[in-house]
Amino acid sequence: MIIKKEWRILTVGDGDLSFSNALLSHQPAALTATVYDSFATMDEKYGDSFQQQLSAKNIPLIFEFDLKNPQSWIGLKKNSFDLIIFQFPLLPAFRSFTEYQERGKDVNFNTLNRRLLRTFLVNSFKHFLDPDGQQLCYITSKDVKPYREWNIENSLNLQTDINYLGSINFEIADFPGYKIRNVERDKFVKDTKGTTYVWSTKKQHDISASLEGAVYQDDNLCTLCRAGPFTRTEDRLKHNQSKRHTQMMEFERLWLDDLKYAADYTQ
Repeated sequence: MIIKKEWRILTVGDGDLSFSNALLSHQPAALTATVYDSFATMDEKYGDSFQQQLSAKNIPLIFEFDLKNPQSWIGLKKNSFDLIIFQFPLLPAFRSFTEYQERGKDVNFNTLNRRLLRTFLVNSFKHFLDPDGQQLCYITSKDVKPYREWNIENSLNLQTDINYLGSINFEIADFPGYKIRNVERDKFVKDTKGTTYVWSTKKQHDISASLEGAVYQDDNLCTLCRAGPFTRTEDRLKHNQSKRHTQMMEFERLWLDDLKYAADYTQ
């Protein structure tokens, strides 16, 4: 992950605030940290150790920060950041079919997670990032299910003026004390290899040369499944008929349909 000392940084959805606390070792010009949970809920899940450390250093903290709710952003100065970071975002699983009906209705869980990430990007560039600043958004994710099924590199910025710049490996050792938390439990998860994906309204950025471009883009590869190369036509046909490819095509179809209503869940 590329961090520069002159940048003003906002972290989004930092479950126990351990990432924000670790980020201070990179000495950013300014840091504000946000948590989706209330302080009481965070304290019950994870304790308040990192909150205390950040507060002792006068780092602004905002609890109950919801990307979909502008009222929860009141504590932020509008368009005042260079970089916004969302680490390993994932919606909690539904606890029952009733909850699924109430929250998702006919919307696929894959689509709901993509909505979350798209909302993060759109609202970050519109409301949080300084138009005269670095104009950078980072999402760090994993190359395992369900994360790899979101087509992060290609689908989130469709129908926007946001450019996907590329990715870089996330090295957790660069953030001492950071624990990747489970979204629902008082535990941290195994240090699965992570990748930080980068977007900007700028088509080229000072950090572009340090990033790897979108992968699996050639004609003899499957972008959705991240598979190939296919050297024979019959191999490509066999892949296209596979359960995996059929499922990924359905995820993509549902997402493209959902984009027709994107204005309903971004501000």
